[in-house]
This record gives sequence, structure tokens and C-alpha cells, in this order.
Amino acid sequence: MPAQTNPTSLNPPASLPLRDQVVIWGGLCAITLLSWLYLIWMPMPSGMMMDGMQMAMPMPYQGTAQEAWLTFAMWVVMMAAMMLPSVAPMVLMFARLRRGSGRASSSGQASSVDTWLFALGYMIVWSVFSAIVTAGQLGLQRAAIIGDALRVTPLIGGIILIATGIYQLTPLKEACLSHCRSPLTFFMTNWHEGRFGALRMGLSHGAYCVGCCWLLMALLFVAGVMNLLWVAAITALVLIEKVTPYGRGIAALSGVAMIGAGLWMAVMR
Repeated sequence: MPAQTNPTSLNPPASLPLRDQVVIWGGLCAITLLSWLYLIWMPMPSGMMMDGMQMAMPMPYQGTAQEAWLTFAMWVVMMAAMMLPSVAPMVLMFARLRRGSGRASSSGQASSVDTWLFALGYMIVWSVFSAIVTAGQLGLQRAAIIGDALRVTPLIGGIILIATGIYQLTPLKEACLSHCRSPLTFFMTNWHEGRFGALRMGLSHGAYCVGCCWLLMALLFVAGVMNLLWVAAITALVLIEKVTPYGRGIAALSGVAMIGAGLWMAVMR
């Protein structure tokens, strides 16, 4: 296992050649775009239908392996569509630091591979999260707690909103968000050399990111997991929290708004 680098010995971020920037931005944008296209036109078992800005609507859950796999694939792709835009600054900072660490060859191949290993580690964590959510969703469908639109009742939706709003105001949310908002600080305290080190850092950052956003993903069940406008709204909130100067304030403000909306939804159900 590669040893962790002393934070004080980590070289300053190096500038990235235009080619590397194009490859990283192009790759992340392409994966994000393909993920959104998949969500719009994703394959479903026979009997599916489309409904406006909804994704393909599933029939009542029958417990087949095909349905379980497609549900898991939907969540993995949805996480890629929602989270890759906000992780782009972290990926770019990693590429700059890796290039400055001396691992990059003259062609830049080594640092490029390490960069995508970092991104892979990040998505592995979200894939594990997707597997957990898939199991939970299928269990709720089997128990008839959520319907075909994958939307909970107003009472449960209000509880989810309140819980998410409270979490938005907690020190744990703040701590995880700080790691996501400060790429250089994260790497200064979590740097590991080698390709396994790149994967390990991706896993570590993914864990912080899940800690920051896991309850926001639960909001998908409030308006319906299949509602693409709702998916886009949560994506925008995550992006604003992580990459804008007002992220911490937006997180707190959104938390208060969620608590108010949840109370209204629970009372007015």
C-alpha cells in the first residue's frame, strides 16, 4: 500500500496543458450528457410508457431480476448525471497536483490514467450507494409504500423534507460539504501516491460526497424518482452548494426552506 505523502511536501498545483483540460472536461461532459440521455430514453421492460418530463414509468414491481437490474442501472446513471458536474473542480485539481508530483510522463499518460482512476473511485462509492437505494426502493415497492410513480405519500414526503432540512443545518453536513468545496485542502490532508492511491483518494472523496448529499437524494421520492425536472433541481442545488461562493449559505437557506415545506406538506396532506 502506498504511503501517504506528508501534506507539506505536496508540490503546488501545476498548470494543465490545454489538451489535458479538453480531455477532462470533454470526458466529464460526455459522460454527464450520455447519462441524462439514458435517463430520458432508458430501456424498460415491456409495458412502460412516457409521461411528459417523466422518465419511462414502470409497471407495478414484479420482483424479477430484470427489474432489479434496471432499477440499479437507473440509480447509477442518475448519480453520474447529478454528481459529475459538481465533482469536476476536484478532478481538475487532482490532475494538476498529480502532474506537479512528478508522476506524469512526457506524454502525460500517467497522470491521465491516475485522474480517471480518481474519478472511477468516486463513482464506485456512488454505485454502492445506488445499490443500497435500489434495495430500499424495491422493498418499499414490494410493501406498497411507494406507487408506480415512485413517489411517497404527502405525509412521508413531508417527513423526508423535514429530515433533509434538519440535516442541511448539522455540523456533519458542514464538515462533508467543506471537503467537497475545498479541493486543495482535501488533497493536502488525504494525498496518496501511485495509481492505487488515486483510486483510494477517489473512494475517500466519494464517501465525503455521499455524506454531504445522501439525504438530498431521498428528496427524489418526494416528487417522484421519475420526475426529471425534480432531478434537475436537486442537481442544481448540489452544484450551487459545492462550487459557488455562496454554497454554505445556500445549504442553510435550503434547509430552512425544506423544513417549512415539509411541515406544510405534512399538515396539508
